[in-house]
Order: sequence, then structure tokens, then C-alpha cells
Amino acid sequence: MSNQTPAAAPAAEEVSTLYAKRRKIFARSVRGLFDNWRIALVVLTQAIFYGGLWLEWNGRQALLFHLVERKFYLFGLVFWPQDVIYLAILLIVSAYALFLVTAIGGRLFCGYACPQTVYTEIFMWIENWVEGDRAARMKLDKAPWSVRKLRPRAAKHALWLALSLWTGFTLVGYFTPVKELVAALPTFSFGGWEIFWIFFYGGLTYLMAGFMREQVCKYMCPYARFQSVMFDPDTLIVTYDRERGEPRGARRKSAAAAAQKNLGECVDCNICVQVCPTGIDIRDGLQYECIGCAACIDACDQVMDKMAFPRGLVRYSTENALNHHLSRREVLRHIVRPRILGYGAVLVVIVGIAGWFLAHRIPLKVDIIRDRAVLAREADDGSIENAFLLQFMNTDEKPHRYRIAVTGLDGVKIVGAAEVDVAAATFTSQPLLLQAAPDAGRQGSNPIRFEIEAIDDPGIRVAEKAAFILP
Repeated sequence: MSNQTPAAAPAAEEVSTLYAKRRKIFARSVRGLFDNWRIALVVLTQAIFYGGLWLEWNGRQALLFHLVERKFYLFGLVFWPQDVIYLAILLIVSAYALFLVTAIGGRLFCGYACPQTVYTEIFMWIENWVEGDRAARMKLDKAPWSVRKLRPRAAKHALWLALSLWTGFTLVGYFTPVKELVAALPTFSFGGWEIFWIFFYGGLTYLMAGFMREQVCKYMCPYARFQSVMFDPDTLIVTYDRERGEPRGARRKSAAAAAQKNLGECVDCNICVQVCPTGIDIRDGLQYECIGCAACIDACDQVMDKMAFPRGLVRYSTENALNHHLSRREVLRHIVRPRILGYGAVLVVIVGIAGWFLAHRIPLKVDIIRDRAVLAREADDGSIENAFLLQFMNTDEKPHRYRIAVTGLDGVKIVGAAEVDVAAATFTSQPLLLQAAPDAGRQGSNPIRFEIEAIDDPGIRVAEKAAFILP
């Protein structure tokens, strides 16, 4: 018999991966104050999105990014590519508004108005309506494939696809006149780009809201990653009051029963986890996956009502409020702090500047282009001529006749017509010849000024600088 110790079996190798296996989430529906707010914002945002393209203004679509004409119609305003400054201002205002909202209430935009949240919410409504609530969906998911399982699944995906394609159609309707799209719909005679974008955006909606859902918020959206930069100890976030809730445990309905067991107010029902669209446990503290939708607050408040405990075990609060036991009034007072005032001041200033520019926006743009082939030439009568090309852009929605005048040089005059007609929301060019005496100014470049005024509306007036060359 050998005295040698048998060799130990090699330990099983642990395989680690960069990618976590997805755990399918069956979110439970919940009703309450914050759910009502979320429903209201879903209805509002989608009423604007789906209904905005059907609005009309003076016989045309009120909201239209007309790519062919290179114009953006916004009710009574017409913007051209030269008005890109307004787009920059809009983006800056949106960014500071997001900073302000986040500094005050955390990821409120994510939880209530983000397109990913909104469409996921709509798709979940359809899912609940067709397949039932959480327990029914889980049971259906585990069931083997059969006609009974296929019927609700097919109905759900058919509704998802219909909504997704209508969403793609609506998006394209903001870039191609919707009346043209409707006329082409019966025969499906859309252009190539229209077909591409309808199916691309529709497919993206179907994929993101139907399948990706919380994965977009957790892994794809950069906002979830840098949100902590905009948080501070006085930012309102969805929090769990650990001092009230711990230790957790089940009990009968009474505070006395909880006290006898030396338990906190959390009954450990896990409903707050079941209603969470990202599948996290808010009792574990603030997590980057939390989108601030407050579904767990509504769920916990309902449980607290049933157990005859005060509401607010899970609530909107701040880090300072939890650490220093601040009252609600003190929490609200801390919201108005230098950071908020700074964001608000910048936002007000930018909006004020944008409003001033829009209020004083002149619906006329003029470019003066000199004929560089011949800077100056001598006419038969000995006078000096300079040739220019004037480019007029009438951004108004009605035609105008403009009068052209030139000042800044003694005796300078316009040879030919000094008036030009420009149709509504169009661009036109007008050659112009100026004439002056050889001794009207100094040799070389002499500053002049073109003054263009609408004859039918003296309030529309533009002045542009140029130069008259004397040899």
C-alpha cells in the first residue's frame, strides 16, 4: 500500500467576463402621484411630437425643417442656414436648463421626459394591456411555445411595430411636408431617403423601447455616467430612509408589532424593486442606474398606507437632509443655493438675449459682392464705374420691393434701376453699377454704404459697408 498522498484535483477555473449577463426585468405597474406626473408628461410630449406636424400657419406646415428648400419654418418665422446662431443659442439654453434641473432634482429629465423613458413607458402600457401585469407576464414568459402564448406575443409586437413605424413617419414629416407623405402613403411612393428614415427610426424605436429598455440607460446613455458631476449634497434624489426602515422584516399591521420585533418600518416586501424599470434596489443607496422616476416612492407609499405607517420611507430628499435630519422647509430652503442661482442667471441672460434678437430680427439679409475681375473702369464720359452683385434674402413670408441707396462718397450714383422685387421667403441676386467722378474721393479705396429699405415696410431696413475704388 502506497503512503503517497493522492494529488488534489485541480480547482475549477473561474471565467470572468467584461459583460454582465442580462437579467430580464418584469416591471410591476404602480399608481400614485409621481406616476400621474409621468403619464401627464408622456401625453404632453407625444401630443406635441405627433400633433405638431399637423399644425398649419398661413396655408403651410407650421413646423417644418424643409431640407430641399433649406429653410426651417417655425410658425411665423422662417430661418435659413445663415441663422445657425439661433440653433446654437437653442442648444446652449437646453444644456443650461438640463444643468439647472439636474442640480435641483437629479435625473428628473431621465425619469419623466427622456424619449427612451417615454417610449419604454408607452411600450410597457401596451405590454400590460395585452399580456397582463407582472405575474401574468412572468408566467407567459416561462410557458412553452404554443398558440396560447403566440397569440398575445404576436399582438404585442404588431402593436409595437405599428407605433414604431408611425413614429418614424412622424419624424420624417418634420423634414418633408407631411401632406406630400400622406399623398404618397396609399401607393408607398416615398423617396429613397424618406423610406430609409421611416424604417430606420421606426426600427430604432422598436429595438430601444421594446428590447433594450434599461440597457440604454445603464450602458449606452452617457448622461447616467456624468450625472454625479452635477449632483451635490443638496440635490433632490430618490432616497431610502435607512434610520426609519432598518432592520427590515415582515410583521402584522401595526407599529406596536414592529416595535415588539425590534424592526424598522420597512416590511421587506420588495415591491420597490419590482416596480423599478431598471431593476435596482433603492435601499442599497444611490446608484447610477437610478433614473429618478420615483416609481418606488409610489409603491412604498402604498405599502406604508396599508401598514398605517407615515409615508416617506422612500422619498425625494437630499444627502444633507438625511445626514442632518432637516425638515422639509429646510430642504426647500437649501435648494436655492449659489450653484442654482448661477445656472438660473446664465439661463435668464441667454434667453433674454435670444428673445431680444428674435424681437429685433430683420427679415432681410443682403450680401454685397464686388466684381473682382474689374475693380474699376472708366466710362465714356470720363466717370469711374464699380460693379457689384447684391444678393437679397427675403426671410419674410410676404414679397417686398426694396429701394437701394448709396452714401459715403460725393456724387456717387446708381446706374440703372435702384429698386428690386423679392418674392416671399426667397433669394435673388441683382447686378448693380455705381458711378462717381474721378475726383470724388482719394485714390484707391473709398468707404461707401449701401442702404436698402422696403418700400412697403419702412421698418425693414439694412445697411451694409463696401468700398468704391478710384484709380
